[in-house]
Order: sequence, then structure tokens, then C-alpha cells
Amino acid sequence: MSQADIAALVDELRSRGVDVIRVSYPDLIGVDRGRDVLLEELESALGHGIAFCRAVYHTTPMGDVVPVAGGIEAGLPDIKAVPDLDTLTDLPWEPGALWCLADTQVAGDEAAGESPREVARRVSGKLGELGLRAVVGPELEFYLLEECEGSPGWKRYADAPGNVYVVGRKGDPRGILLTMLRHLRDASLHVTAANHEFCGGQFEINLDHSEMVDAADRAFRMKSAVQEIARYEGMLATFMAKPFNDEGGSGFHLHVSLVDEAGDNVFGDPAGKDGLSDTGRHAIAGVLAHAPALAAILNPTINSYKRFGPDTLAPWLIDWGLDNRSAMVRIPPERGPGSRMEVRLGDATANAHLAIAAVCAAAYLGVRDRLEPPAALEGYGYDPESAPMLPQSLPEALDALEADKEFGEVVGSYFVESFLTYKRNEVERFTRFVTDWEFREYAYHL
Repeated sequence: MSQADIAALVDELRSRGVDVIRVSYPDLIGVDRGRDVLLEELESALGHGIAFCRAVYHTTPMGDVVPVAGGIEAGLPDIKAVPDLDTLTDLPWEPGALWCLADTQVAGDEAAGESPREVARRVSGKLGELGLRAVVGPELEFYLLEECEGSPGWKRYADAPGNVYVVGRKGDPRGILLTMLRHLRDASLHVTAANHEFCGGQFEINLDHSEMVDAADRAFRMKSAVQEIARYEGMLATFMAKPFNDEGGSGFHLHVSLVDEAGDNVFGDPAGKDGLSDTGRHAIAGVLAHAPALAAILNPTINSYKRFGPDTLAPWLIDWGLDNRSAMVRIPPERGPGSRMEVRLGDATANAHLAIAAVCAAAYLGVRDRLEPPAALEGYGYDPESAPMLPQSLPEALDALEADKEFGEVVGSYFVESFLTYKRNEVERFTRFVTDWEFREYAYHL
């Protein structure tokens, strides 16, 4: 963009009452990191980028820096975040502000290897080598919490049993979900619907399908927006995989199809078995073949594996089925342009860019290597003798990710190295931490 174009844009935005541009990007765990930039500084931000310490990518939820290569040991160097004006959109809950994403670069203007947006672009490019594009429709669940009265802590909002898919004030007495839905629409995030989910205080928002990088951008922004809007209401929105012992977890389901260079769906084939094309079957097989490695990225926390198990409607086994919600990969009944797979493995803590990139990388490998899936699941899919079991802990999943060299080459070796270092540090910290369960179990009698 030329200086004249930037000046014209600044004048146009100022005439609309805009005086701040929020510039942000996802870190390794999907936290929204960024800066609010005054409009008159936009030209400088575009020309020189906005400096951040690279170790921001490697910062834990508690604010500690993990020693990932390129961070502490390199002297905590800078990266620069360059606003991507193609993503500029309204920020409806912040009057006078707009929002855009940023691309992060290291010295020499090379893309930061741990950048989740860059990982997604890398995988999109791999699919492009096969003449394919991935189209993804994300679905995200979360809990809304309100502060406990008279004591510190949070409790489930509007906590009542049986409000599955109820609408209106019965399951949402303050109308928070409608407020979110309207703000997300006005932020051009292309949401399609929202509903109260299965558990008390749990909700789901669905986004329309689009090309995989754009879908990841919108899912990341949706999570950030939901958290921000909840704070405006004095509430907490959590995408934690399983925040409560007595209720189910929150999923991150991805509807994935493949299209050719003309934009035609190549996942389905009316003449193919089960209405699926060879390409579609290969993609399903790729996701199954690389599922243990996928688990590390789609179920990326210690807590994630407490969501798994029989009779949870969360996957437990590596299987697929036709319109079967107990399978890890469900093939919805639509065919033709609607042909797709629903990958139900992910939980809501997953970094949106990394989750989408990982699933599409596995699909790419399946198509490239012409893999074939096993027989489809029939019936209720929690018989451990019917299919291999998914990793049952984060350490097991991280080991599977490290061992899957083919998958690692597709998503990028520096990213994999960074992710493994970060997450193994998380496991180590948890292993040393004394939990409430341990005190309750052992302190009195032992």
C-alpha cells in the first residue's frame, strides 16, 4: 500500500470517528496478544512493524517465559508485527476502534516459524501443491461464568439442568448470547448461529465455512471477542476443555471439505462408496492415521484428557462413522457441495490456527499418500476393542507428535520443536504442583 493510499485510508477512518486500530496476533496457545495503535501512528506501524519481544509467543498463562529456542537463550530478541489490513474490521464493543490481525516477522523479514498464522498458511500451500484447498467451518463451545456472591471464585451462569438447545431467556436470562451473536456479526466474523449447549451455563457458536486460513482467523477472533464481551458483562467466558467435575467438556469441532482449483467440492462423489470420492476417503484416512499426533495440538492441555472417556460424546477411539456422533470423525449426511467430514477430536482450548492447520495437514498426507480408512463404525463407538485408542494424556500425545516425522515436516519442524518444548514445560510444572485432590485424598488419614 502506497503512502498516498495509507493517507487516504487514515482520512476515511477519521471521518468515521475511528481513532484507534487494535493490532493483534495469536501466540502458541491462542492467546490474543497485541497493541492498540493510535490512528495517526498507523503509517509507521505499517512501515516498520510493531516491536514485541519474541518470547511473548512462549509465555505461559501465568506469565512465565518458557525457554523455547530463539527466546531467552537468544537474549530475548524482538519480532515485529506488521498489520494485515486485509483483516481490518469493526470492533463493535469498542466505539471508535477497528481491529486487524498482524503477521509476525523475525530479523530479515522472515516469518516467525512459531506463528500460528504462518503454520496455517504453510499447510494451505501444501494442499495447493495437490491442486486443492481446504474449506473449514468451525464450531466452538464455552462456559459463561459469573462471580460467586460473598466469596471469591466463579460459578456457572444460569446453571440449570436440561436446557439443551433451549432458546431465549430460559437458559440465558440476561440475553448475553444474543449480544455476542450481534457483535460477532457486526465484526464481520460470519457467524451463523448460537445456542445453549448440553450443560448448564454452556453455549456454542458456529461460524460459516471458508478457506482454512480465513476460517482460522475468524475462529481465533471469535474466541477473543467472546472473552472480551463477557468481561463487559462482568462475567468470565472460559474455553477450558473440562472446567467442572460434574459437567461435560467443551469441544472445538471442525467441518472440513476439499475443493479443487475451480472451487468445486471434491470430497463427495455420487458414484463412490457411501457417496464419498477417493479424495474424501483418503482425507479421512489421513486424519485417522495421524490422530495421535493431532491430539497433542487439538487437545493441548493437561485438562484436555479429562474430557475424554466412554459415554462422553467426546472421542475416545480413533474411528470414523456415517452420521455417527460417537465417532472421532463423523461424515454428515449431506452430499454434493455439502460433502465433508466433521472432526470431533478437538477441545475448545485448542489454538484455532494450529487446530485447523493440523487437521488439514493430516488430510493432505492422506490424499498425498492415497491412504484408505478402515471400515466405518456402526453403532455406539466406545468399545475399546473396536478401534485404536487415542492418547490418554498430554505426555503421551506429545510423544506421538514428536514421533510423527511426516506430519512434523508438513506443519514445520521449528514449530513442532517450539510446541513440544513449551508443552513439556507445562507437564513438568503440573507434575510438581500439589493439587486440591491430593490434599483432600491424603492429608487427613495419611
